[in-house]
Amino acid sequence: MEVILRDHVEHLGDRGEIVKVADGYARNYLLPRKLALPATPANKNWVARERKIAEARESEQRAAAQGVATRLAALDITIIRRVGENDQLYGSVTNADIAEVILAQGFELDRRKILLPDPIKALGEYTVPVKLHRDVTAQLKVVVGREGGEPLKAAPAEPAPAAE
Repeated sequence: MEVILRDHVEHLGDRGEIVKVADGYARNYLLPRKLALPATPANKNWVARERKIAEARESEQRAAAQGVATRLAALDITIIRRVGENDQLYGSVTNADIAEVILAQGFELDRRKILLPDPIKALGEYTVPVKLHRDVTAQLKVVVGREGGEPLKAAPAEPAPAAE
């Protein structure tokens, strides 16, 4: 069955595309969820008009996301945590923690857009991807430091020679 996609469907196509799918997939999933329309001549004409509007809206959203991405890339996020004896964090830094710091700096950002595969469990500097738009992903620099503002442990200094 041929259908016209009303919205982007992952692994199938973008909005406005005419795709051929199995009858059951169209009847039981795409059509009831209003993700697609049957590919009739009237629907094809309607989609052609809607496609122009959607492309303009899409380009505006992409440009806005690109602007936010450049502002996010310029940010340096620092998160302070307590650490144990071997510089092991008590707990971890999650995407919710990063989103909270970003919100405090004046950005509205959903924590689910921060693509942190695993929570951060060690001190250091990390690059975290933030998906702002389907085509725009910003790279955010996150520094995890120790509580008290002490720098990372350096090698111990050599003792001064004894005076005779």
